[in-house]
Amino acid sequence: MTDEEILSEFRASEALLEGHFKLSSGRHSGYYLQCARVLMNAERAGNLARALVQKIPREIRSQIDVVVSPAMGGLIIGHEMGRALGKDAMFLERPDGVFHLRRGFRLEPGAKVLMVEDVVTTGLSSREAIEAVAREGGEVIAECSLVDRSNGEADLGVPFFPLIDINFPSYAEDQVPDELAAIPVTKPGSRAA
Repeated sequence: MTDEEILSEFRASEALLEGHFKLSSGRHSGYYLQCARVLMNAERAGNLARALVQKIPREIRSQIDVVVSPAMGGLIIGHEMGRALGKDAMFLERPDGVFHLRRGFRLEPGAKVLMVEDVVTTGLSSREAIEAVAREGGEVIAECSLVDRSNGEADLGVPFFPLIDINFPSYAEDQVPDELAAIPVTKPGSRAA
């Protein structure tokens, strides 16, 4: 899929939003990608996952034992990536603010993990999820996401393969431009910032 085809999927599902948003990272932006909307159609989600699999080099794909994603955002695309790769997919939750495997999920010692996210902005959630996998006995060998909003600056400590790079500007709380600050803030993410 080309970048324009991918963006077309976001537009068609009304997943590309404009306004004033406080992102899960705590940063502010005039744009938000509601990946849950683009993934609500199973066929579209499967197509995006298959396109994302193609971004991962074959030598890495051949090592993957299991797919892990952080809930909530990475849950659907993680499941679809598991299907596309023919691997089990599980997810991390943070009921106490720290990621853990729950619901009977467990990793075999030394399991090679592909971490799957919906959107990476600062990489904080990804790094926390990667640390959780290490605590659970696995090793994250790469991460992929539908969208990289970090402008290529997120350092995850592992190879990173986004489906698309979208560089909408985002701002620290104390650097929000006046024209954006004049718009009421919406907090659409799944985590309190």
